[in-house]
Amino acid sequence: MSHDVVILGVFVADTAYRADRQPKMGETILGKSFALGPGGKGSNQAVAAGMAGGDVGFITKLGKDPFADMALATWDKAGVTSLASQHADSYTGAAYIFIEEATGNNAIIVSPGIAATISVADIDAHANTVRTAKVFMTQLEQPLDAAEHALGLARAGGAITILNPAPAAELPDSMLALCDYVTPNETETEALTGIPVQTTADATRAAEALLARGVKAAIITLGENGCLFHDGQSAVHIPAISAGPVVETTGAGDAFNGGFAAALAEGMAPLEAIRLGTATAAISVTRAGTAPSMPARSEIDALLASG
Repeated sequence: MSHDVVILGVFVADTAYRADRQPKMGETILGKSFALGPGGKGSNQAVAAGMAGGDVGFITKLGKDPFADMALATWDKAGVTSLASQHADSYTGAAYIFIEEATGNNAIIVSPGIAATISVADIDAHANTVRTAKVFMTQLEQPLDAAEHALGLARAGGAITILNPAPAAELPDSMLALCDYVTPNETETEALTGIPVQTTADATRAAEALLARGVKAAIITLGENGCLFHDGQSAVHIPAISAGPVVETTGAGDAFNGGFAAALAEGMAPLEAIRLGTATAAISVTRAGTAPSMPARSEIDALLASG
C-alpha cells in the first residue's frame, strides 16, 4: 500500500497531570486536573499530517489493550492509515506528562511498551511502503537501528527524509547523512552539536555543524521565537505565528513536523512548508492535549491567510 507520507514512530497513551509544581521525591501534592488521551511523537506527527491534509501511513507496534483501541480510533478520526502490528505479549506505550499550571510548560516520562521492540525486520515488512513514500519521517522513541534502516530505505526509494531527533540523543554521522531535513529543538540541538542555543546566531552555528555532518538542511525550532532554516546556501529565521493565548505547549513540535511533512508531500518549497508547519504548531498550543489539539487544514489555511 502506497502513502504520500509514511511515518515511523511510537504511540503512547498520555496521562497528563496539571499542578502548580512537580512533587519532590517522597512528596505527594494535589493536582489541578487530569486527562487521558492519545500521544507519542510519531503518532502525534501522523495525526498532525493527516489533519493537515496528508495521505499518511503510520508504522508502529501496539499491544492488545484499551490503549491500542485508543490509538486505532485516533488515527481513524484523523484519516491516518494504521500500519501497526498488534501483540498480546506486551503493552501499548504510556506517558506521564506534568504540566505546570501557571505556564503550560511540561516535563514527560515515556514508557514505549511493545514499540520499544520495533526492529529492522519490522521495517523490512513495510519496505515497499517506505520506499514509495513521497516523504518519510521518524524520531528517536523507537530503537535507533530501526529508524536508521528506515531512513536508508526511504532515501534509496527517492523519498524526502525527515528526522525529528527527539528525545535528545547523540547520533552517528551515518544516520544524519540519510536526512534531507533534521528538525531538533534547542535542547536536542545541543545534544547533537554541543552548542547551546540561546540566540538565532547560536542556531545558525549549530545548523552549520549539522550540515558539516551530512545533513542536507537543518530546521532548528526555537519555541516562541519560531525556527532557523539552513540548507547550506542561506540561513533564514522564520518567526513564530500567534493564534491566540498559549494553553499547552505539549505536542507543538509534533504539530510543526506533521504540518511540515504534509506540505512537502504536496510539493511546497521548504520555506513555504515551514510556514505551514509553524501555523499548525501555533494553533495546537492554544488547545489542551497533543493529538486532540492538531488543527484541520482549513484552520491552518485561515490562519496563514490572516497574516
